[in-house]
Amino acid sequence: MKKFWIVAFTSMLVIGGYIGNEANASKNTKSVERITWEHAGELEAQKGFEKNIGTAGVLSGSYQNYLIVGGGANFPYETVLNGGAKKHYSDIYVLKKDKNKLTMVEHTNLDHEIGYGSSITTNKGVYYIGGSPEKEYADDITLLTIDQNKKLKTKKIGDLPFTISDGIAVEKDGKLYIGLGKQNGNDSNKLYEYDIKTSKTRELASIPGESVRNQSVAQLLNGNLYVFSGGGSIAYTDGYKYNIEKNTWSKVSSVKVDDKEISLLGANSVKLNNDEMMVIGGFNKEVYDHAVKNLNTLKGEELLAFRTKYFNADPYEFNWNKDILIYNAKNDDWRSVGKVPFDAPCGEGLVLMDKNIYSINGEIKPGVRTNVIYSGTILYN
Repeated sequence: MKKFWIVAFTSMLVIGGYIGNEANASKNTKSVERITWEHAGELEAQKGFEKNIGTAGVLSGSYQNYLIVGGGANFPYETVLNGGAKKHYSDIYVLKKDKNKLTMVEHTNLDHEIGYGSSITTNKGVYYIGGSPEKEYADDITLLTIDQNKKLKTKKIGDLPFTISDGIAVEKDGKLYIGLGKQNGNDSNKLYEYDIKTSKTRELASIPGESVRNQSVAQLLNGNLYVFSGGGSIAYTDGYKYNIEKNTWSKVSSVKVDDKEISLLGANSVKLNNDEMMVIGGFNKEVYDHAVKNLNTLKGEELLAFRTKYFNADPYEFNWNKDILIYNAKNDDWRSVGKVPFDAPCGEGLVLMDKNIYSINGEIKPGVRTNVIYSGTILYN
């Protein structure tokens, strides 16, 4: 297999001002002041393809000093406008972090395709939950690690009593908290606890509010599960805290900066420390709501005209969230630490390793992906 370097280019792009990263959450309580971003290369083509055009809904996480990313989906054969079919992948890439660069050490394949599951980084490895177009694997809980020979190791640790995609998941004290998204192919607001030791699943209190909540962002902060945004026929901006000990939900601050509410539907996040999470991406609520309504109500030539204009629009016209947002659970507030200097991604891989955050691929407009990896260096005040 051909090896290559993924290098953090020295040319600075900007100085601005994110499915869980418990293992890499810094204990540093200093505040993030800004992030310096650099282009950090691209992934090689998936097996059977000449070029990697980028994917969304990827598995992503880290184990020790290795970044693990793969799977996801795109439209390699024809555009969405022209009825292109979505393709999922089984490719997994292992990259080693060494100072300011990533080196790919392995490109391998699972025995099935994956995408739109939930990834959790822990000290034991990266858990990947559900997320496969193949029903046989869409209820799997898999643990990914790297052995002493720098080879990917995968171990299935159990099955859920339902399939799941587009949901949320966190880990606490050997238990996984999994829910929302699509369960058995249907929209759901249900939450479950999966005990890794006993392989038992039990249903918990359902999240209040909307009965449909796909592609939310979630993290474990101060021992509680926090869930924000997501969407269905419309995008949401609300937030909730789940008290694991009491099995109860309560409302927290909506996603709001400078009196402007922001949708995080389709975004991704990392845990910075016990109090804070960082989020990158998110569909624009007004554009999303308007599009879903028209795509589901217009008929004939009106629908064709809308689809043509919508899917041919440039990424900036969708006005996806470019603010790098931080939520502080202790203060129950949001702030921005600048903007990403690249097209705002949704469904990207987002991985925190020490003071570096990696944004990997993702969708940059409906049906279109980016194949780029960006590296951000977090600067604290």
